[in-house]
Amino acid sequence: MRANYRMQRLFIDAPLSRGGTVAPDKAQSNYLLNVLRLAEGAELLVFNGRDGEWRAVLRQPGKKQAALELAEQVRPQPAPSDLAYCFAPLKSGRLDYMVQKAVEMGAGVLQPVMTHHTQVPKINIERMAANAAEAAEQCGILSIPESRAPLKFDRLLAGWDPDRRLIFCDENAETNNPLAILQSLGQGPLGVLIGPEGGFSDAERDQLRARPFVTAIPLGPRILRADTAAVAALAVIQATAGDW
Repeated sequence: MRANYRMQRLFIDAPLSRGGTVAPDKAQSNYLLNVLRLAEGAELLVFNGRDGEWRAVLRQPGKKQAALELAEQVRPQPAPSDLAYCFAPLKSGRLDYMVQKAVEMGAGVLQPVMTHHTQVPKINIERMAANAAEAAEQCGILSIPESRAPLKFDRLLAGWDPDRRLIFCDENAETNNPLAILQSLGQGPLGVLIGPEGGFSDAERDQLRARPFVTAIPLGPRILRADTAAVAALAVIQATAGDW
């Protein structure tokens, strides 16, 4: 069932069930009452990433407080995406963009990876999760990706499930066309690894190519920025070997 894009959507981190009432937080109440200027009795859609999507009725028990009465479930909760998206962190503005696009493209896991050339040593996981929820709100998505703590490159490979194919984008690939490579992959869970602005180091590239569960793909003849490469890679992988 497709999302209803005519109604306002709101992510609520609380259990949702018929006849229940949920309380938006202070920022969400302000958004509903003072930014959107919704009146008592207005309807909107709410979801929590677990219990499907619900039609809710706005109530205002206080001047600055909103409450949402859950009327009916309009979409059941789908199975979560199984696509693991691994990436070297970028500076905050471009990282926000990359996270939002990864959610739109169907990522089920957001895994920051610290590589040799990573330029951002720390990442705000709460901000990343908030960006993921906002992207889901805007795009009719019901499943919120899991936002994981950063891992060093070596630990990512050491702990990787060998039954999950890991696809990494290699600017030194011998061909410019990823389609034949992706079409040759069998069925099974996938992961995608996007490197930093400076690309993977030679040692990291050697480690990747030595693993039997890793597949290297090119992204065409042009050098792409890391956030652009993320969108391009996710699009071609989902269209060829994913859930499109």
